[in-house]
Amino acid sequence: MKHEINPRETSRAYAFEMWMKAPMPMVTFFKTLDVTRLVKVSKRTGMKFNMLMCWCIGKAASGIKEFYLLPEGDKLMQYDSLAVNTIVANKEGEVSSCDIPFSEDLSAFNQSYLQLTKQVAEACTNHDLPDSMVIGTSALAQYDIDAAVGMYSGIFNNPFLIWGKYKRSFFKTSLTVSFQFHHTQMDGAHAARFLDELQKEIKTISL
Repeated sequence: MKHEINPRETSRAYAFEMWMKAPMPMVTFFKTLDVTRLVKVSKRTGMKFNMLMCWCIGKAASGIKEFYLLPEGDKLMQYDSLAVNTIVANKEGEVSSCDIPFSEDLSAFNQSYLQLTKQVAEACTNHDLPDSMVIGTSALAQYDIDAAVGMYSGIFNNPFLIWGKYKRSFFKTSLTVSFQFHHTQMDGAHAARFLDELQKEIKTISL
């Protein structure tokens, strides 16, 4: 669920005053991640690499309180749950959006991921979770890109990650991600901590 909170009674009071009416309040960080372990886990278990990335994103974000806040319109909303969004190729050859509720249980998250993405692909209808703070993702896994910056629509202020094809070397597989966030929601230090936590979750994921 979500509810409106008074930003002046939170640690985001200054940021709310500074950035809510800024013409471009989004900030983008780039980080190259070591995804060697994630690729190995994907191949060993048959779990999709994209699903594993989404779970690690949710796990890293779940320990950072700023991820449970989101500016909406002229309000600051607080959520009690997270979801990770993925873009799905549907049966009509277009794309649809799918929100997957985050669970600390990787098996449960995997089950939801498979069920919901299949449902969205077949129905060609978005699956939205408006009562969860949604972290957007877009995986351009077939393409070798160096970086991508998300579009700021002025409507959706959700944090968003984009990545392309991972790159192999002799001993390591790396993946460059972009992370866009609204400055009212978090500061650079929070974003940097999230990316560090994401790398940690990727390196320590266990089944």
